[in-house]
Amino acid sequence: MAEGLGHLWAGWRSAYLTAPPGEGCVLCRLVAPGVDDREGHVVWRGRRAAAVLNAYPYTSGHLMVLPTRHVGELEDLEPDEAAELWLGVRQAVVALKTAYHPGGINLGANLGRAALPRWDGDTNFMTAVADVRVLPEPLDDTWAKLRAAWPA
Repeated sequence: MAEGLGHLWAGWRSAYLTAPPGEGCVLCRLVAPGVDDREGHVVWRGRRAAAVLNAYPYTSGHLMVLPTRHVGELEDLEPDEAAELWLGVRQAVVALKTAYHPGGINLGANLGRAALPRWDGDTNFMTAVADVRVLPEPLDDTWAKLRAAWPA
């Protein structure tokens, strides 16, 4: 085994990092009415929450469940938004287990401005735990699997 940390060059990510930010929040743009679900990799839409694939996943099936209203703090969610958000998390777990049969599932919360996209002195899971992680499928395939497995 080689000494030190290995590097996987992902030059395609630079376009994401250097692109103009666009108008408003990137997640709000993905779940806005009229946006094509496949194009935005939106797996599920509820009335107050949605599930979106992470554009730069740590593993296949890495998705985010978020409120459809732009909310800066978890405690600012209305009770019905919080309830549907948790329902989406629960359904996401069912879909992930159905589509991938994983040995386990990690749940996490990104709270605050530095949580997404995490480029303020970024240290990510891949760097902290593994030498390299390679994803076996494109996001379009992940979207199709999870969309088909999402509970009715």
